[in-house]
Amino acid sequence: MLNTILLQAQPQGGMGGGSSMIFIIIILVVMWFLMLRPQRKKEKEERKFRENLQKGDRVLFSGGIYGKVHSVDATTVEVEVSNGVIMTVEKSMVQPAPAAGEEKK
Repeated sequence: MLNTILLQAQPQGGMGGGSSMIFIIIILVVMWFLMLRPQRKKEKEERKFRENLQKGDRVLFSGGIYGKVHSVDATTVEVEVSNGVIMTVEKSMVQPAPAAGEEKK
């Protein structure tokens, strides 16, 4: 009786355990290539930009304000947003400003 119950509980055809595991791995690899890899590449480029900030560089704040770098410290940046108006912001809040006429995607 127990043998017949066990035989009936086994799946009839379809994907086995190994095939479904390979399918899950393929999905994870594709997701990594399409989502995580480009995001890490962008983060690396932004980090490199922040490390190489120099006086006179045009930047864009995360809030949408454009300015020109006035001075750079270890963790902060002083940015001139208008003639004589200088703001101090965290380095993590600035990103490269798009060139004139270039649209932000």
